[in-house]
Amino acid sequence: MDPQDENLIARLSERNPELKKLMDDHLDFERRLDELNSLSYLTPLEDQERKNIQKAKLAGKDLIELIIAPHRQ
Repeated sequence: MDPQDENLIARLSERNPELKKLMDDHLDFERRLDELNSLSYLTPLEDQERKNIQKAKLAGKDLIELIIAPHRQ
């Protein structure tokens, strides 16, 4: 996300608990993906987890975009 969006999200998160939760989840997903991507080999279960996290992260990002879009200038 660009810095303007990050600032907008930070401001809106103070008043919007749904947005705050989506951002918290997004950051958790990023951390877990970093952990999985740092492994030299993924088990089939870990690979499936990585795919599920990527899908959830993308879906969350779409929801975040829907929330912040009307507030952009």
